[in-house]
Amino acid sequence: MEIQVGDKMMEVTLLQKEGNHVKVEIDGKVYDVDVCMLEKNVCSIIHKGNSYNAELTKDEEGKHYRVNLNYSVYDVSMLDSQAKYMRMRKSKGAQAGAQADTITAPMPCKIVKVFVKPGDELKAGDSVLTMEAMKMQSNYKVAEDCTVKEVLVNEGDSVMANAVLVKLDTK
Repeated sequence: MEIQVGDKMMEVTLLQKEGNHVKVEIDGKVYDVDVCMLEKNVCSIIHKGNSYNAELTKDEEGKHYRVNLNYSVYDVSMLDSQAKYMRMRKSKGAQAGAQADTITAPMPCKIVKVFVKPGDELKAGDSVLTMEAMKMQSNYKVAEDCTVKEVLVNEGDSVMANAVLVKLDTK
């Protein structure tokens, strides 16, 4: 999964978890840490013999945290496949709020549900499909009115990253 800390993006992979012992890879570097929740919103972390206490405050969605650690405050966001897809669209030059003419897979995933068929006219906010990646499901919605030109996947399909799933006529 990707985690955003301030303006920095980090790729995080859980490699192993046994009790409080966690082995995690962050941007290619492996860390062995002991992690324990002490009380509500307070986490104890031991790494290389050093002890850290972090206070975590999360938003209602549970994807954005404010972390107080060593007299510093960090804004941390966990990016699911929907957030990753939106970030990819923006980085490829799509204007903010503009609907791209294709919906592509942000990572390898399984298509759980397809809500549209060719010829369907969609309004901004309509769901197109649901996909599952890393045990999380994400609904993909269109950002503006458009028409479905072609659906290239079926429910149950497994697709690779960057595969075109749906083609749209954005007029």
